[in-house]
Amino acid sequence: MNLLPNKKYFDGEVSRSFVYLYTAKTIGMIATGLLGLFLPIFLYNLFGQNIQQVFLYYAAGYFFYGLLVAFGAQFLNKFGFRKALRLSVFLNASFYTIFYFINESNLIYLIPLSIAIIVFYRIFYWIPYHVDFAKFTNRKNRGKQLSSIMATRLAISVLIPLFSGFVIEQLGFDAIFMMAIALYLLSGIPFLKIPRTQEKFSWTYRETWRHFFSKNKRKTIFAYIAYGAESVVGFLVWPIFIFQLLNGDYFRVGAISTFIIAATVIAQLSLGKYIDNGREKKVLWWGSVLYSIGWIVKIFIISAFQIFVAGAYHSFTRIFLRTPFNTMTYEIAADNGHYIDEFTVIKEMAVSMGKTFMTIAIVAISLFLAVQWTFLLAAIAVLLFNLLNPKDAAMFPKLGDLV
Repeated sequence: MNLLPNKKYFDGEVSRSFVYLYTAKTIGMIATGLLGLFLPIFLYNLFGQNIQQVFLYYAAGYFFYGLLVAFGAQFLNKFGFRKALRLSVFLNASFYTIFYFINESNLIYLIPLSIAIIVFYRIFYWIPYHVDFAKFTNRKNRGKQLSSIMATRLAISVLIPLFSGFVIEQLGFDAIFMMAIALYLLSGIPFLKIPRTQEKFSWTYRETWRHFFSKNKRKTIFAYIAYGAESVVGFLVWPIFIFQLLNGDYFRVGAISTFIIAATVIAQLSLGKYIDNGREKKVLWWGSVLYSIGWIVKIFIISAFQIFVAGAYHSFTRIFLRTPFNTMTYEIAADNGHYIDEFTVIKEMAVSMGKTFMTIAIVAISLFLAVQWTFLLAAIAVLLFNLLNPKDAAMFPKLGDLV
């Protein structure tokens, strides 16, 4: 099963391992797309429309993942990255199975369980995935390979939100949860062909945190903290905000999201070719400015038409922000050689810290102001993406080099 775009798009052949990784990722993105926009809304209703409880729920998951990811990397030394990817499929399916059965009577038991499962899923999935992506791609195609995944996500997102909104309106969330569970299990098939990667996480837990707080990597760490902080606002606050603005109409939420995304796929693929010509920093700078403006504009939205206009602008400018940033991230990871998994762990810790800080800040702001004022924090975080520089993060030092 090969879902990869036309190979003429790439400069030469891509590795078969990348094809397997791409295929598994695509199936997983379809499953995620079914609930990506609506899961925060589901939790918002589950918690009696207490928005602070939704944010605290996500904050717990982000916090414990950031705290445990270094321990997880040490465990993966023995368990193996390939086994971890396969197990992650069942963990994610279990996560959505919990929400299929959850209700007010078992909420107090299943919510902590769901947090534990999603933390283990992130450990077993994200570390091997990021390491494998850096290893299975090459510098002359990395921007195009990343763009192929991002464009595929956008293409999936064209119809999935509309479909999900319709199914939820007609059949409820249970039907969507069942579809997502089946697709996640299906995504495990390509992982059966992923080759074994020989990487070993060489730091102790204490050493990892010393590297995390080292002065010579401070800009890199802050860039990833900002990345995590901004993503939380887009993933959590924006869906709930438009759900409130559209008076709980699931179908309209999905339909508007579909129209917003429909115009951006070609731009995504074109940008991948542009980035592979060595213009990452320039594109990132312009993308951060334009995308930051989009967050500020969203503060003042009051109608469905404005959701569409602002959302379409933001979806388009997001391409010019995330594509160069993620491309540089994988280039840094690849340049770190045998430190690739160490860099990945440090990066995941920083992203999780940013998500945790932002969710707590959102809770505090939402107690006194309308939730859309958190968009201002996202606008500020976006500008900090420019702190990322591949030259500053080429190699993580040995402990003796830390100051």
